[in-house]
Amino acid sequence: MNCPVALFAYRRIQHLRLVVKSLQENTLAGETDLFIFCDGAKSADDVDAVTEVRSFCRRVSGFRRVTVIERDHNLGLSASIVEGVSQLCNEYGFVAVVEDDVVVSRHFLSWVNAALKKYEHDTRVFSVGCYVFPTDRNLENSFFLSLPDCWGWAVWGRSWKFYQADGASLLRELKARNLQRKFDFDGAFPYTDMLKKQIEGQNDSWAIRWSASVLLAGGLTVYPGKSMTQNIGFDGTGTHCGENDIYDQSLSETCPDLQDIPVVESDEAREAWRDFLLKLKRENIRDKVLRRVIKKIKRLLK
Repeated sequence: MNCPVALFAYRRIQHLRLVVKSLQENTLAGETDLFIFCDGAKSADDVDAVTEVRSFCRRVSGFRRVTVIERDHNLGLSASIVEGVSQLCNEYGFVAVVEDDVVVSRHFLSWVNAALKKYEHDTRVFSVGCYVFPTDRNLENSFFLSLPDCWGWAVWGRSWKFYQADGASLLRELKARNLQRKFDFDGAFPYTDMLKKQIEGQNDSWAIRWSASVLLAGGLTVYPGKSMTQNIGFDGTGTHCGENDIYDQSLSETCPDLQDIPVVESDEAREAWRDFLLKLKRENIRDKVLRRVIKKIKRLLK
């Protein structure tokens, strides 16, 4: 049986159309059950856009079965994903997850199904990643990292049970086991600060809690050598995404060959990830400085 796909949608119809089209172009689409979770409107201003999205979702075809779940009220992305993933893991034992701003390769379903099958009984492997940072390294056809993916991914129910919603508890355990630096990719990216902000209510990220949960449980994620997904949400329309093209990535035109490799974190891939995250960190600092300079110039010109 092929893995079902959970697609999470809200109000961005243009992005959603592209995502659905990319899924329909997969060779396994006709053998796959698609579940579209439509969140409810936050306010009266969102009702028309939410209604348009739901109308579109009811007409989606090209899959073995399409089920549309329309929320009566706004859960928010985090709760919507956690509930939807938990529901399908309980029903099927595994699920592939895509958000309404993640376009997939036409080999996406082939990749996740092959990886889910190969590592089904290997409890060291917690999830299947699909997005690969645009590094200048030629990575292996597949590799493992301790950091899970959130831009198109798949998971088994056996590993999803390790997800902890209590960010404060996760942070305490990271500190107790002195894992903050590893969590931050050796200081390359402030994942620990993101978790702290989640605890303080400054964000509601399920992904940062899932990442911490996987690290603490000693889990690994298997990735393809070339990206199977691309996030198109960095155009200022997303809830958590600003405008940025640093994550732009070309989609793989082939399905990676899942060779027998040691189930350990790849030093080469970790180094490539770290270099990219350091570059991202420098870009963010540069942008912040530039914004401050522009503000000062504007004040002087008033």
